Amino acid sequence: MKQYLLLTASILFIASCSTSQKVVDQVMEEQPIEVIQLDWDELSKTEPYKLTEQWEPVPEKVTPGYFTAPPSDAVVLFDGSDLSAWQHPEHGYGARMDQVESILNARLKAPKYTAADWTVKDGAMIVKPGTGALETKQNFGDIQLHVEWLAPVDPGKEDQGYSNSGIFFMGLYEIQVLNSYENATYSNGQAGALYKQHMPLVNSSRPPGEWQSYDIVFNAPRFDAAGEVTKPASLTAFHNGVLIQNHTELEGPCVYIGKAHYIPHPEKMPLLLQDHGNLVRFRNIWVREL
Repeated sequence: MKQYLLLTASILFIASCSTSQKVVDQVMEEQPIEVIQLDWDELSKTEPYKLTEQWEPVPEKVTPGYFTAPPSDAVVLFDGSDLSAWQHPEHGYGARMDQVESILNARLKAPKYTAADWTVKDGAMIVKPGTGALETKQNFGDIQLHVEWLAPVDPGKEDQGYSNSGIFFMGLYEIQVLNSYENATYSNGQAGALYKQHMPLVNSSRPPGEWQSYDIVFNAPRFDAAGEVTKPASLTAFHNGVLIQNHTELEGPCVYIGKAHYIPHPEKMPLLLQDHGNLVRFRNIWVREL
């Protein structure tokens, strides 16, 4: 008997809900949809729309380049002719955080450099394996970067050994350069990865032997007077025109071994290109300071 009463009550409840919904739907159908109409003749007397118009300051005029050519306010770092904007630092980058910190300390206290001697050929700079990283003579903080790179065809190579290099913002924060076209490797180490921290959203790599491009907005980290990070570094990147990093925050410098953490450093530091022992090519490198 109890089961019968429960079943009956359930049926009545469901029927009630269904009826209520039908009533709501009917009321909604019967109510007219009102769209507000503005009296522009009346509004023109007081011009309230002018309250939200901003006329000053006026944005600085920048003449854009054609296609990937640098705009008028860009700092051209390599135009295919020479390496005058670059140099070899005595110390490049660190593989572990304690090494990163020691290199940073040495760079700040006793910086030493030698002339850049990577190969320049056919409008490209080519890594000269064993000579070490190149870095810019000029220091940068927040920037927009355009760089084109090519992973040469290299039969027999695979994984991290196939056309490996990297671009280090401030000499610390790396976006990976690698042949990632049908070349399996760990996801946070493929082309477009923020090395060992964030994999790219997609793999938009072209085959080796073809030129590729990165267009990147990098925001440097901020530190307080005590050296504590108040705003982490972040990066937005397009690989061959495809979004691969979307305002991605870094955990600290990109290292090969162990976890990253922030260490205080100057507001501006050089851009660095990695020598990983492969004949990777770069061309058309320019930045806009933000």
